Amino acid sequence: MPMLTELGFWACLALVIYVYAGYPAGVLLLAPILNRGVRKGDITPDVTVVISAFNEEGEIEGTVVNKLSQDFPPDRLDVIVVSDGSTDRTSEIVQGLAKRSQGRLKLLRQEPRQGKTQALNMAVRHTSADIVVFADANSIYASSAVRLLVRNFADPSVGYVTGNMTYTNPAESAVGEGSGTYISYENLLRTLETRLGSTVGVDGGIDAIRRELYVPMRPDQLPDFVLPLSVVEQGKRVVYEPDAVVFEQALSNATEEFRMRVRVSLRALWALYDKRNLLNPFRYPLFAWQLISHKVLRYAAFLPLVGLLLFNALVFGQHRFYTWFFFLQAASYALAALGHLFRRSGAAASKLLAPYYFVVLNAACVLAFWKFLSGQKMVLWNPRKGA
Repeated sequence: MPMLTELGFWACLALVIYVYAGYPAGVLLLAPILNRGVRKGDITPDVTVVISAFNEEGEIEGTVVNKLSQDFPPDRLDVIVVSDGSTDRTSEIVQGLAKRSQGRLKLLRQEPRQGKTQALNMAVRHTSADIVVFADANSIYASSAVRLLVRNFADPSVGYVTGNMTYTNPAESAVGEGSGTYISYENLLRTLETRLGSTVGVDGGIDAIRRELYVPMRPDQLPDFVLPLSVVEQGKRVVYEPDAVVFEQALSNATEEFRMRVRVSLRALWALYDKRNLLNPFRYPLFAWQLISHKVLRYAAFLPLVGLLLFNALVFGQHRFYTWFFFLQAASYALAALGHLFRRSGAAASKLLAPYYFVVLNAACVLAFWKFLSGQKMVLWNPRKGA
């Protein structure tokens, strides 16, 4: 029995290390060996930027103007806004902008409200552009973002491109600091994974797809996850463009961040289920390894984390290492508890309280996993707000 307990401890520790460090290390080692570059070119295909908006009267004008002002030939870029059952002045504001846009802005109304995925399906049916870019209703692109996204499509092997999400944290909160650290970690992985062939993670605030590869989705499906996986199924690459930058304000409210993470995790779990054929290592040997390591094991990481704490408690005192490691875990979770108490603290303190955001992420996965096992799905949600 003691040997089994120790074995459980080491198995959980090995799995946790693999999820957060082993897989990135493996990608880091493989990237220079495979080294699949992207043949970028200065191309100007027809581009449509699609924005789904629900009650975004405070953000929508700035977002639309930002997209229409991109450093890209104006006659090659237009914008479609789908007002998804908005009950505020969102539709009115967009309609006013459309009248002054010289035909470059189109408003579509989706009534009744059906969610972002259906809004994207509708918008793509109304464009004949070569490339479709997906933007959030509260996102601000760097002026060169669209041009830098599009240049990747000069490579015929590329079917989908994701950009660089940069969170601003004006409130200097622990949650905001955690969001920024997490996305930096993800962006590093995306850079390395692109050199393997395709990246697994994308950000729905700054994505682009060849319109011919767009596959209409069910309302409950997560576009940020299902579309890239559909592109891989069609034999094309999903790549990361670090120079195409989008700015969004990070959430400072822990409750809102938790709810957002639950929603994203739940829809991602269903996406993995829908695209489970990509987990077959005999058909997709490299990508299946990436998808299992980066997504499946990441969303399930709470299981070995809980196991690690429990097994460590059972072997406590048997060896100095077990004692030391238990106190290390206890200190980390104590810092997470402090992070909750001081979640609106300054950025300097937030860096010391990083375990808090780590616990928030994994707690969200626990609830999402329970909802997934219960058969729950999510189609509608309120807009993400920074404050």
